[in-house]
Amino acid sequence: MTEETHVLTAPPADAAADWTIAQNWSNYTPEEHATWDTLFARQSQLLPGRASEAWLRGLDVLRLDKPGIPDFDALSERLMKLTGWQVVAVPGLVPDDVFFDHMANRRFVAGNFIRRPDQLDYLQEPDVFHDVFGHVPMLADPVFADYLEAYGKGGQRALGMNALKYLGRLYWYTVEFGLVQENGALRIYGSGIVSSAAESRFALEDASPHRIAFDLARVMRTEYRIDDFQQNYFVIPSFDELLRVTVETDFAPLYDELKQLSDISVAQTLSEDHVITRGTQAYAQQHNRA
Repeated sequence: MTEETHVLTAPPADAAADWTIAQNWSNYTPEEHATWDTLFARQSQLLPGRASEAWLRGLDVLRLDKPGIPDFDALSERLMKLTGWQVVAVPGLVPDDVFFDHMANRRFVAGNFIRRPDQLDYLQEPDVFHDVFGHVPMLADPVFADYLEAYGKGGQRALGMNALKYLGRLYWYTVEFGLVQENGALRIYGSGIVSSAAESRFALEDASPHRIAFDLARVMRTEYRIDDFQQNYFVIPSFDELLRVTVETDFAPLYDELKQLSDISVAQTLSEDHVITRGTQAYAQQHNRA
């Protein structure tokens, strides 16, 4: 993580003990609502045919009556009826234990700030567009909703096992940058992809990145970059399979095994990988990322 304005080490004075704050929807400026509307229009036009069916179905949750940044209370009311999840505002990136506790109890934490108009194409820290447009549609899917709850409970267990880097990689390569096989084609569901116009195209259509079949231990050994396109994307066969693997795996011995193995670099492929599409790595080489 980077030490940015919204990366905090202690809750601000107006935060509750669980780090939640009021969204203060009425305080958003017309420019901030316009930024959301611009991003929403661009991405919702781009994603049909690229995003997973589950994500596209969930998009309806965001189609509220009024334009602009959604009201978290209204979102939560709709989500609670569908999957029992709610969206709660936080001042920025919260500590791991806080994050896992919210997730284990079906509370999705979202920043309440939005990027500036000159940051439409890239923002390193997650804002309300990334958190809400990117994540909330998948919270409306019952299977993925169960996966996120299971992940939160797994995170609570991992806190005392010195294993958070492995669990963080699982989140990164599924929740943030995951691909799924649907009807013989690759589709995107990770929030970091669906909230980015450029990466929505890159992840599916560019020849540069590798696209590798999901394997839990493989994913948890793989490093990642937070400041550029991914060089490896991992493809799940279905959300049901992702949930099954997560629920049925005993992570304690897996962590012990992983600690004896070396990490895998961001662009590396292994002989045992099931490579769905082998990338050229041209983007990485051009941008000195190899």
